[in-house]
Amino acid sequence: MDSHIADIRDADRVRSLVAEAAPEVVFHLAAQPLVLKSYRDPLETWSTNVMGTAHVLEAVRQLDAPCTVVVVTTDKVYANNEWEFGYREVDPLGGHDPYSASKAATELVAQNWRKSFFAPGGKVRLATARAGNVIGGGDWSENRIVPDIMRALARNEEVVVRNPGSIRPWQHVLDPIWGYLLLAQTMHSDTSPHYQDAFNFGPDPDAAQTVQRLAEMALARWPGRWRALDQDAPRQHEATLLALDTSRARNRLGWEPNWGFARAVAETVDWYRTAVGADAKSIRQKTLEQIAQFEHELHTT
Repeated sequence: MDSHIADIRDADRVRSLVAEAAPEVVFHLAAQPLVLKSYRDPLETWSTNVMGTAHVLEAVRQLDAPCTVVVVTTDKVYANNEWEFGYREVDPLGGHDPYSASKAATELVAQNWRKSFFAPGGKVRLATARAGNVIGGGDWSENRIVPDIMRALARNEEVVVRNPGSIRPWQHVLDPIWGYLLLAQTMHSDTSPHYQDAFNFGPDPDAAQTVQRLAEMALARWPGRWRALDQDAPRQHEATLLALDTSRARNRLGWEPNWGFARAVAETVDWYRTAVGADAKSIRQKTLEQIAQFEHELHTT
């Protein structure tokens, strides 16, 4: 692996690194991904998520060779009306908070480059992937429910849960990742514009559970205690209900989720329990074991 750390807001640096790598496939996941942080620093959020994506796509446009690109956004790109049914890729984009709105704009940037520069049958094939509420080992971000739970349990502290009644389509990180890989592989081998589109990657409907249910299941796996955040505490807008319709990914790509809600929570908690106090070798081994188990079940079920 050849690794370079750079800021995607630096257009010249991005262009130079992409030209040097001469990639056949690009997965663009770099972002400012935190809702609450987007309220604190909206300009950083917009410049990273929107102009950063434009810099990546423009760097790809300068390549001389064919390239397949998957831009990863989020399920929060939709104008959320708190519907009980899942949002489809054709539904309107929007966003109350700076993060969600900037990711909706990211989708528009990708759409614009595809229609303006990456015509069907051309050298660059571009799709966007929308997934959200991903759980799994390795996430230590602030103000996210699973990392917050794991940090509190590791310190033997009470878990504080924000918005326990909010419903989310929880999924293990390996499920959308195999969706991204499948999308890229399919686009790379098939020039049909059928695949150069937006795709939702979400769990089965029964994985749409409350934040409270997620916390209770995690604590059943790693015993501890929790309480809801005081209702009079300062808070910004957060959706209470959000679900995705994944029919397009299922029908066009043959993708479907592999691990259900209970399994996703169990594997996530097990990873963090292994990671607490462990060395890098042990954490890496646990990660590889989970990937191997996921792949085995994917090909045998």
